[in-house]
Amino acid sequence: MAEKTTPYLQNDDSTAADVGQPIVKIEHLGKSFGDHAVLKDIDFAVNKGDVTCVIGPSGSGKSTLLRCINLFEKPTVGRILFHGEDVTATRKPYLLRQKVGMVFQSFNLFNNLNVLHNCTLGPRKVFKMSKADAEQLALRHLKTVGMDAYVNAKPRQLSGGQKQRVAIARALCMDPEVLLFDEPTSALDPEMVGEVLSAMKTLAEGGLTMIVVTHEMSFARDVANHVVFMDGGVIVEEGAPAQIFDDPREERTKAFLSRNKAVN
Repeated sequence: MAEKTTPYLQNDDSTAADVGQPIVKIEHLGKSFGDHAVLKDIDFAVNKGDVTCVIGPSGSGKSTLLRCINLFEKPTVGRILFHGEDVTATRKPYLLRQKVGMVFQSFNLFNNLNVLHNCTLGPRKVFKMSKADAEQLALRHLKTVGMDAYVNAKPRQLSGGQKQRVAIARALCMDPEVLLFDEPTSALDPEMVGEVLSAMKTLAEGGLTMIVVTHEMSFARDVANHVVFMDGGVIVEEGAPAQIFDDPREERTKAFLSRNKAVN
C-alpha cells in the first residue's frame, strides 16, 4: 500500500484549510531506548507564531523530544501532527525537516566552507535555487542575526556565538515554518550567550514559530508565550510564563525554579 504522506510535505501551500489548527501537535508521545522510557505520554500543541520554551533539569527528555518532533528519533508510541496530518510514519522525514528546521548545540557548520557557502548550500541543493538568489537570501538572514560582515570567514575564524548565529541564519535560509532550538547557548562561553539570545529574540518578535529547549530562564520568561516544564520524561506543568515562573502549581516546578537564580 502506498504511504499516505501529508500534503504539507509535498508542496509549499501550508495555508490550506488549517485556520485555527496548531502547526504542530504532540499526542501521547513516548520514546524508549530498550527498557528505558525517556518520554512518557507527552501532549502539547504549538500554534503559528508561538514561542514555546521547554525547560527542566538535565536528563528530563527535552532534547529527545525535539529530536522526535524533527524525526531524528522515531517515537515509540503516540503521534506528531503537522498541520493536522500524522507524520510519525512517513518514510520521507527529510521533507518534514525542510519545514521544521533545527539549530543544534554544537553548530554543525561545514568547517571547509565559508559563512556564505554554509548558508547557500541548502537552498541550492534542495530547492535548486540559483547562486545569485541563494546568496541574496543568505545575506538577508545573515544580516538579521548580525553576521553579514563575515560572509567570507571560515567557521574556525569565528567565536562560538558567531558560529551559532550563522547556524541560525543557515536554518532560516530553508524557510522553515517552525524552528527548533536544542539548547543553543549551552556550548557557549557566558559572554557569548547574550548575542545569540538577542538574535533569537529578534526572530520571535518577527513572528517565527519556535520551540526552544533552554536553560536560560530569563529568555523563557521574557520571550516565550508558552512554557513547558519537564522532569523525568513527563510534562509536569505548562502554561504562560507568568503562571509558571510567578505561581507554579507543582512542587517539582517550584524546586527546579528555586535552583535557577536567573528567574529572580
